[in-house]
Amino acid sequence: MDDLFRGVRAHGSLFGSSALAPPFSLHFVDGPPLTLCTVLTGGGWIVPERGEPEPLRPYDTVVVRGPGTFTFVDEVGTAAEPVACGEFCAVPEQGGTRHRRGWRDDGDGPTTLIVGAYPVRGEISRPLLDALPAVLRVDGGGTGDAVLDHLATEVAADTPGQQVVLDRLLDWMLVCTLRAWFDRPGGEPPAWWTAQRDPVAGPALRLLHDEPAAPWTVAALAVRVGVSRSTLAKRFAELVGEPPLTYLTRRRMALAADLLTERPGATVAQVARAVGYADPFGFSAAFKRVRGVTPSEFRRRPPEKTAAEVLSGRQQEGIVEG
Repeated sequence: MDDLFRGVRAHGSLFGSSALAPPFSLHFVDGPPLTLCTVLTGGGWIVPERGEPEPLRPYDTVVVRGPGTFTFVDEVGTAAEPVACGEFCAVPEQGGTRHRRGWRDDGDGPTTLIVGAYPVRGEISRPLLDALPAVLRVDGGGTGDAVLDHLATEVAADTPGQQVVLDRLLDWMLVCTLRAWFDRPGGEPPAWWTAQRDPVAGPALRLLHDEPAAPWTVAALAVRVGVSRSTLAKRFAELVGEPPLTYLTRRRMALAADLLTERPGATVAQVARAVGYADPFGFSAAFKRVRGVTPSEFRRRPPEKTAAEVLSGRQQEGIVEG
């Protein structure tokens, strides 16, 4: 879990609060990988691009998974005209804004909305995104309430270092929300969430994450965990859904994908050694088998566009009035 979150940490995230009076309709057009929404007072509805509307009452939290966009409204079917909110967005007089750094819209409405948009860096965090629905909702009254109290205090302040504090509070709030959602009664958490708590599969997973380049065999992993080879292989496959070395290969390829993106000067041989392959040709073959392209082809791929960039392109082409 810790490893998956390393690429999902806030850093200069879009963050803001807005005091809203009905009717209102804020359309968040950026489409980041994850957006966290909560209200401190009042309430409204999150209306996703796809899926059913979700109510948002004081201290409830909704997480929206991109690239789909969403709208926050006072009520479903509101008469308010949508105001586009994003990196480049409307001025406060038009109903609430946000921009690259922290923002505050000190209106006099009864609904106080807090929004945090999360970039997700790299392939390591992909299993976390893959485990989430388009929209998830967690009721207030849990461990996240204390975080929201801190957020409310910090948003109201204008002090040096505010962005760093807000980023860390966002991290805290997101982790609390996702833990509550994975552990909810009747939920179906991903296999790795359940496996990490197992006395056999959990330590094995931590070793594979902490030392991915080590020359692992199932026998060597079993020795480190303190169980027999057969016990480890059976328990790991039952809980994780695949054998330990298959899991390790996928993790190595995810690490390699991030290295290829983040270190453009690194050679394929250097990336191969960093993830446990002495032979770059063997690494390239494994990478293509898992990722569908060679390391060099992966590195040349253009980055994915955000929903805001797509919208901007359509506006420039005259497809969207704006």
